[in-house]
Amino acid sequence: MASSSSATTSQSGGVPPGFRFHPTDEELLLYYLKKKASFERFDIEVIREVDLNKTEPWDLEGNSIARFCSLMINSRAKARRMGGEERCRIGATPQNEWYFFSHKDRKYPTGSRTNRATIAGFWKATGRDKCIRTTHKKIGMRKTLVFYRGRAPHGQKSD
Repeated sequence: MASSSSATTSQSGGVPPGFRFHPTDEELLLYYLKKKASFERFDIEVIREVDLNKTEPWDLEGNSIARFCSLMINSRAKARRMGGEERCRIGATPQNEWYFFSHKDRKYPTGSRTNRATIAGFWKATGRDKCIRTTHKKIGMRKTLVFYRGRAPHGQKSD
């Protein structure tokens, strides 16, 4: 029985059938991102690492992906959530959201501005940042970004 269970688990990417990965903002910050930023190991690697400054959204497979939210802790790492299906899928069932880690890139070595450019376009912040809190304590911020093809300020918003 143990061998059939492990075979099923390994076929679905290390998680049992029926597993759905849908963490809250607090869980993303306080468990996954905190562990990643402090270089701790995970029991199961459910969030992959992707360099978004070297990867175009359409290279992440699935549809032409336009939006994602990022959760940041200090400036060391960030977890990003995207709509899509295939590459960052966890388990055997399709996911509506992808989660992955990407290091924050600075526009200038000593500055605070973030570089969000790729070869084909750039990610532009839109809307207000959402404050993420535990009971009474602010633990992070969520920023919504939209991908534009081309260069600012004349880029074309993607779908």
